Amino acid sequence: MFKKILALFGKKSSAAPAGPAALSAPYKQDELNLIYNLLFCDETSLYKPQGTETALFGEQADASVVRTIAEDHDEESRVRILACNWLRENGHPVPAHELLGVIVEVPLEEGLDVLAAYADGTVRYINQTGKFAVFEGAPDAVAASAKALVETAKPALRQATLAARGRTPPPGPGHLRIGFLASDGLYFTQGTFETLAKDARASSAIQSAQALLDLVVRQASE
Repeated sequence: MFKKILALFGKKSSAAPAGPAALSAPYKQDELNLIYNLLFCDETSLYKPQGTETALFGEQADASVVRTIAEDHDEESRVRILACNWLRENGHPVPAHELLGVIVEVPLEEGLDVLAAYADGTVRYINQTGKFAVFEGAPDAVAASAKALVETAKPALRQATLAARGRTPPPGPGHLRIGFLASDGLYFTQGTFETLAKDARASSAIQSAQALLDLVVRQASE
């Protein structure tokens, strides 16, 4: 996973420094917690510069290069999110509310179920049991469903809350959380199943996520 990001920046072998995002550890396995935190693209300490292709996080980063990455629709969505984050953190303007990824978190009896879909059609799924599935823009049906989820979630983004102080721990029992990875920040909508079911925009995103999950589970079992 994150093939291009890891190739460009490298993944730290040591634990990430303490911080709002680094505190999230919903699983018993360290590897799954790392995968979970990487989904949100909000903790740059999980990456370190490597080689010469490190403009995004280098001390002498070129803002125009980073902007080119952020605006490249052929680039991996997660790389674009990291580029947008860098631009914002360094005082450069970014487009408002361009949705690049959606993450749905549901605590279940055996653990946390997490489905992440990105605008480029890639998907990550962590099952409550700890099983993990990756779809890199294929099969076509999964990629199309992932893109449909991102598109369907755009109206819900407009009413979501910006995580101005960083990401909080996953939702508790009986609650569901939708994360929106946008060009101008990380947003969340969270509530009980009953509450979100009554919200037309949130419920549409949830239904789209369920359709994608059905495909993912079916593919993973084949």
